[in-house]
Amino acid sequence: MTLPAAALVAPPDRLAAKRFIEAQGLQFEDAFDDLVGIYEAGALVATGARAGFVLKMLAIDQAQQGGGLLGALVTELMRLGRAAGHEVFWVFTRPEHAPTFEQLNFRLLVTSGPAALLESGGGIEQYLAAYADLRRPGPNGAVVANANPFTLGHLHLVETAARLVSTLYLFVVREDRSVFPFEARCRLAAAATRHLSNVVLLDTSRYAVSAGTFPSYFLKRYDDVARAQMLIDVRLFARHLAPAFGITRRFVGHEPYCPTTAAYNAAMAEVLPEYGIELLEITRTAGGDGFVSATRVREALARGDLDGVAGMVPPSTLEFLRSPDGAAIRARLAREKGIGHT
Repeated sequence: MTLPAAALVAPPDRLAAKRFIEAQGLQFEDAFDDLVGIYEAGALVATGARAGFVLKMLAIDQAQQGGGLLGALVTELMRLGRAAGHEVFWVFTRPEHAPTFEQLNFRLLVTSGPAALLESGGGIEQYLAAYADLRRPGPNGAVVANANPFTLGHLHLVETAARLVSTLYLFVVREDRSVFPFEARCRLAAAATRHLSNVVLLDTSRYAVSAGTFPSYFLKRYDDVARAQMLIDVRLFARHLAPAFGITRRFVGHEPYCPTTAAYNAAMAEVLPEYGIELLEITRTAGGDGFVSATRVREALARGDLDGVAGMVPPSTLEFLRSPDGAAIRARLAREKGIGHT
């Protein structure tokens, strides 16, 4: 009989979990919401953790693999996750281990190189069903933008792309880890593109550039792990979102500033053609002494240079930046940069 998983809260238990996980050849990560384990005869034989909707650090003692320990871990982590408000869960594993999770009612979403992504809870179907009435005959295109905030560079990209497809889907990154909150980013994108009748705005949910598929995007690092996450993200888009909306072209702005975004563009150029999707890179809009970018806009805002920002953003974005909500964001950027201004 498999013992139930229990929360590992006491420091000695957490230290034991760290040693156990690392002994299984995995990396222990401090960022988690729940850590659970199973003891047998006083020895830790299984551990697992949950960070938001992602289950991770699932480790089973070699002698105990093939039994019910994994199911016990997953059951408890999902119970805790539901109590925290999550209904859909993801797990990353090696492709050869995917069938084990499928037996636990996970669905394989995508495999890329050494990693497989599986989902429990039917999230992808629910996401696509929610936007079913926005589907239009193709050939269509897509732009995925964080828009932090929406700039004239974004507008140039969207206007150029919209001329080249029947319908352009503008996906705004749902992940709320940016200075500008999702609601504001989405509203500014909608306001700036309202004159484009063939542009359809929707959010990415967790299915493009989210902390689940692409945490390195927010950490701003590029290594082997980040590359694997980029490829998962691109394949997830190509396998599920693109066919659902008739997308045969994806548009990006060329990236002269951010190495991570440039690497992501390169990953798209490598993968998307496998799915019959063309990647088109659009030259950025020049402004001032360089190209217009959200990074430059945020830097100018931190300095309190609204006049400089005015030449890099649409009127709707500038109006927001001058509002009380925009002033709060400007003050936050100044604090983060250690700049004081009135």
